[in-house]
Amino acid sequence: MQELQKQSKALVSNVSQAISQLQIKDAEAQLQKLRDKAQKPDFWTDNISAQTNLKQQAKLERKINPWQELEQEVHELAELAELGDEALSPELQKKFTALSSRYEVMKNELKLSGRYDEHDAIVSIHAGAGGTDAQDWAQMLLRMYARWAEAHEVQVEVIDESVGDEAGIKSTTLELSGAYVYGKLKGEDGVHRLVRLSPFNSDNLRQTSFAKVEVLPKIDEPDAVEVDEKDLRVDVYRSGGKGGQSVNTTDSAVRITHLPTGIVVAIQNERSQIQNKETAMTVLRSRLAQLQVEQHAEKITELKGPNEQAAWGNQIRSYVLHPYKQVKDLRTKHESSDPDSVLAGNIDQFIDAYLEQTYADNA
Repeated sequence: MQELQKQSKALVSNVSQAISQLQIKDAEAQLQKLRDKAQKPDFWTDNISAQTNLKQQAKLERKINPWQELEQEVHELAELAELGDEALSPELQKKFTALSSRYEVMKNELKLSGRYDEHDAIVSIHAGAGGTDAQDWAQMLLRMYARWAEAHEVQVEVIDESVGDEAGIKSTTLELSGAYVYGKLKGEDGVHRLVRLSPFNSDNLRQTSFAKVEVLPKIDEPDAVEVDEKDLRVDVYRSGGKGGQSVNTTDSAVRITHLPTGIVVAIQNERSQIQNKETAMTVLRSRLAQLQVEQHAEKITELKGPNEQAAWGNQIRSYVLHPYKQVKDLRTKHESSDPDSVLAGNIDQFIDAYLEQTYADNA
C-alpha cells in the first residue's frame, strides 16, 4: 500500500504540472468571461458574435473538462490510498493503472504548445504532377483526412472544391473543427507522393503522382491578424461550381489577392457573395498567420510572398503501393508496411512521430 501511496502522489504531481504547462487555469478564466458575456440580455443582438462566443466556449470546454476530471479522480485516488486500507488495495491499484494510462495519452497535449496549435485547421489539397492519377490521388488524401477526422470526432466542412476532369479532384479546401486540430495536423503540410499501378492507362503501368497538402491555423477573428484593406484586390465573378441555379448565374464567387505577398484566395461554394468574401478573408488571414510564423515576422507588412515552387518540391511522405507496400515519412523516418490502413485514416502514428521529433528538437 505504501508503494501505491507513493505512485498516486507522483501522479497527482504530474497531472498538476501538466495543467500548469497547458495553462488550464487561464483557460478556465477565459471560459468564465465568455459565459458571463453570454448571460447578458443583449447577447443575441449580434448573431455572428454570439455564435463565435459559443464556438469558443465549446473549444475551451474540450480542452478543460478532461483535465478537470482527471485532476479530481487522481486526488480522490491519492486520498483513498492515504487511508492505508489493504482491502481496497486491488481496486485502487486497478484505478491507478487506468488513470496512469489516461494521463499518458493526455500528456501528448504538452507537445501541442505552439502559437496556433489549439486552433481549428484549414486544410487544402491540390493535385500536382501526374494528370488524372494526381487528381485521383488528391481525392484519396481527402478521404484519408475525412476518415481520420471522423475517428477523432472532428467536424469537417468543405468550403471550396474543384472537381477533376475525368476523376478525383483538382483541389479542395476543408475546415476541420476540434481540439488541437491544427497542432495535430500541421505536420501533414507538404507534398505527398504516391507510387502505384495506374488504373487510368490501358497498359496498367507504374505511375508516380504528387499532391500538395496545405495546413493552416484557422484565424476567424479579424483582430488576430490585421490586414490593411489597401493591400487587397477583390474580384467577383460568376461561380462555376455546384449549388443550384443562383450560384451559377450570379456574381457570387470572390477572389481576394493580397498584393504585398501575392497570395490569392478564391471561394465560390456559398450562394452569397458576402459569405464567400467572409470565408475568403478567413482563409487569407490564416495563410498570412502561417507565413508570419514561417518567416518569424512580427508584422504582416514584413512578409514576403511564399515560395510556392520550393514548397512544391518539399516532399514529406511517400506512399508506395507497387512493387512493394510501404508508407515512409522522409522527415521522421517513420514507416508503415500497411498503406491501406494509413489511407483509411490511421495516420496517428505519423502525427505522433512528427510531434515527438519537433517536441524533442525544441526541448
